[in-house]
Amino acid sequence: MANYDIITIGGGVAGAALAKGMADRGKRVLVVERETQFKDRVRGEWVAPWGVIEAKELGLWDAILAAGGHTPTFFATRAGPMPLPPRNVLEDCAANEPQLTIYHPELQEALLAEAENAGAEVRRGVKVRGVEPGAEPSVELDGGTVTARLVVGADGRNSVVRKWGAFEVQEDEAVQNLAGVLMENVPMSDDSSVAVFNPFAQQIVFLFPQGGGRVRGYFGSRNTAGIRLTGESDFQRFIDLCVETGAPAEYYDGAKQAGPLATFDGYDSWVEHPYKEGVALVGDAAATSDQTWGQGISISLRGARLLRDALSATDDWEAAGHQYADAAAGFYAHVRTAENWQTQVMMEPGPEADAIRAKVLPKIAMDPTILPDTVLAGPDLAPADEAARLRLFGD
Repeated sequence: MANYDIITIGGGVAGAALAKGMADRGKRVLVVERETQFKDRVRGEWVAPWGVIEAKELGLWDAILAAGGHTPTFFATRAGPMPLPPRNVLEDCAANEPQLTIYHPELQEALLAEAENAGAEVRRGVKVRGVEPGAEPSVELDGGTVTARLVVGADGRNSVVRKWGAFEVQEDEAVQNLAGVLMENVPMSDDSSVAVFNPFAQQIVFLFPQGGGRVRGYFGSRNTAGIRLTGESDFQRFIDLCVETGAPAEYYDGAKQAGPLATFDGYDSWVEHPYKEGVALVGDAAATSDQTWGQGISISLRGARLLRDALSATDDWEAAGHQYADAAAGFYAHVRTAENWQTQVMMEPGPEADAIRAKVLPKIAMDPTILPDTVLAGPDLAPADEAARLRLFGD
């Protein structure tokens, strides 16, 4: 008999959410997390309304709110300096849920505590030395080898479980980047996220309030622009670039840096079928979304829920693993397609991209619904399919 039903390698959002869901169903779950304390690594802290649906389906919503989750109602968009009518996502987004913003380390701690409270065994500060796939996969830890019915790699975009499981990784070219920083004393509404698009400069700004004047801010540009912001010395330049893009200067009056400033390449990487030989991948280990569009946490929660449901529906976990992998690949394809369309319209340089914008942007101004709402409403309620492509781009 295996030591555990499930061993989850990684106790972040996806790993902890899955562990909680399976422990709730009486399964013997081990979570191995190498970090003894989660730190601010400028990770995503905005969850789309469709990700909120997944958090509720996983029974995590109350714990997230108790950990400091903030729920902005409005999403305000600006075309450069020109404001557009804000959206009330509770009323005009098909998901009918608010957005969620939360400091990432607090989210991770809350979800890991939920897994432990549900009965999962959590070991922190433990390094995994290897994974052996098979009918009864095993995991080599610092203190010895343990076995399970299923090993789950939830160890992020640089997953070593993928390597040990011999999964083939697909990657898009990294063509844009995103700089992020946590700020305090920001004089903007706590009830509205802000997105500033400047397509002809290929620059973008996001501001996601977390309550009490604390905001996670981002600035995005094309890699070819050579803008890489990092450390305290670049904080004022970060502000200057955001204002240059079209963000109101008054939003940054008195703002103070409250965390690390760092820049990351934005690109998609994924595994076509994230299950084989007793090993499943979830979260960023299965599919890393271009962080420019803020889908990472929603994708992680959706993957954890899909795997939980597949495993709970049958005792044939080999079949369940393949069912999960097919479903995960299907929904991620829609998210990636929608992201690529937004990149094409908002961020690509050159005459061809300008010609597309000249055609598409006036259509969006007249009818914003022609831009697929996948990023907010999700791949089920707003699929990025052929009908959506024809509405946006035409033949």
